[in-house]
Amino acid sequence: MTLASVSIDCPDPDVLARFYLRLLGLEEAFATEDRGVVGLSGAGPMLTLMRVDEYTPPSWPGGAQHQQMHLDLASQDLDADVAAAVALGAREADVQPSPHRWRVLLDPAGHPFCLSTVLPD
Repeated sequence: MTLASVSIDCPDPDVLARFYLRLLGLEEAFATEDRGVVGLSGAGPMLTLMRVDEYTPPSWPGGAQHQQMHLDLASQDLDADVAAAVALGAREADVQPSPHRWRVLLDPAGHPFCLSTVLPD
């Protein structure tokens, strides 16, 4: 597996996209029709910004709301890679929005991450 994208939850992907486009010199690679998801590329793994309607910003370094992102990992063989991750201590999440295209897993500490065969070019 390889790291394909880091996804960040936010209230407005366009606002965050403009910031990272300028800060990191990235390019917009794709966006969903409603601009709820915007992908940026040009510096290694893609940075994907995802709208969350009830977004609560993290309070760092402590507080009630911690992490706001998850990893998306590229998979050539979804079933085999899920099995490998589970063998290492991950578990599949109860909710799987599109299991034929990507799988949501939880790491041993409960952090979600996705294995995906569908990634933008």
